[in-house]
Amino acid sequence: MRSAPALASALLLLPSLAAQDGEWPQWRGPTRDGVWSEDGLLAELPDTLVPKWRVPVGSGYSGPTVADGRVYLMDRVTEPDEIERVHCFDWENGERIWSHEYPASYAGVSYRAGPRTSVQVADGLAYSLGTMGHLYCFDAEKGDVVWAHDLGEEYSIRMPIWGIAAAPVLEGDLLIVPTCGEEGSYLVAFDKKTGEERWKALPDQGNYSAPIVIDQAGQRVLVIWSAARVLGVDPATGELHWAHPFEPRNMPLGVPSPVLYEDLIFFTGFYDGCLLLRLDPEELAVEEVWRLRGRNELATAGLHSTISTPVLRDGYIYGVDSYGQLRCLDLADGKRVWEDLTAVPKARWATIHLVQNGERTWMFNERGELIIAELSPSGLREIDRALLIEPTFGQLNERAGVCWTHPAFAYRHVFVRNDKELICVDLSAR
Repeated sequence: MRSAPALASALLLLPSLAAQDGEWPQWRGPTRDGVWSEDGLLAELPDTLVPKWRVPVGSGYSGPTVADGRVYLMDRVTEPDEIERVHCFDWENGERIWSHEYPASYAGVSYRAGPRTSVQVADGLAYSLGTMGHLYCFDAEKGDVVWAHDLGEEYSIRMPIWGIAAAPVLEGDLLIVPTCGEEGSYLVAFDKKTGEERWKALPDQGNYSAPIVIDQAGQRVLVIWSAARVLGVDPATGELHWAHPFEPRNMPLGVPSPVLYEDLIFFTGFYDGCLLLRLDPEELAVEEVWRLRGRNELATAGLHSTISTPVLRDGYIYGVDSYGQLRCLDLADGKRVWEDLTAVPKARWATIHLVQNGERTWMFNERGELIIAELSPSGLREIDRALLIEPTFGQLNERAGVCWTHPAFAYRHVFVRNDKELICVDLSAR
């Protein structure tokens, strides 16, 4: 599939973020790639997963994050007023350490259950981004506001129909935010300590896919999928290095994050199928390897993922299609190897979050079930499953509710929420 020089150069294309074993401090984990590196875990699940603790919370799509012995989460309440809240809990007992709330009227936004992004924690600071563009930096331990921006007021957000959902990314001394603003402010970088604007760039309209930062041709490159194209941007300056078209057929609906695999990077969305690009190891450029898009959301080709980010391993892609079909694709050409309909009941937008731990994939489906599995070209081998948390109405008022938020895996525990509570369950081997 690749020449030897291309494979050798792939080492230069891996993310260079330092992993924090045992914690889950940002969207999709320590290195933002859905990998959980802890050992000493349950080989099988008990009949009932009993929470170590549970605390009531409001509704929201924001997944928990865990760092420095604390759990962070955002939610929303509407009575007596519409407010978003940022919470911090003790990881061992669920006791509330601090909360911060602010007014947030969801004008012009569909799916109003609550904030979309996860709180990000680094170097004693915690960063939150709300659905309407309220950006905060807190003292992670005490909850004091260090700095804040109302992105809607300051940058005239061209609000995506489902709100601001792409999690910001920390790179060097910057917090880079997909603000979806007007006048060349699709991306804005702030000094992570002071909140001072350092640069703004690009005229693009917004999507929902959270950016990642990679190494390419000896430079750091922020990769993000906007409404109509995939972009490679200098994270230090906002300069555009490369762009590749990925136009929406209906409307922008790209939620899964880009996935890096050796010298390849993969994208998938509900309406527009999937795209595989090859990163040039010698210069800041990309080339299309293949793109697949079916006739519609029912007659799909490749992978039309709604929410969950796929796993790429050993030359194959594993992901969830538009109606919950778990699929394996050959990375060489995108052709389907197998499809499985047992991991989640088939339904429009049915979701499974996939987290890789060694050879095993921990799967959390929208029915609130935790599944231990092995994924290979031979098929899905389900090792065990158990109910983790009950689905609730709020995130989706259909099919007896859903659990659409991404769980956090930290300290050999899993942390997960629905629209009523946040729970912690011990997954350590005993």
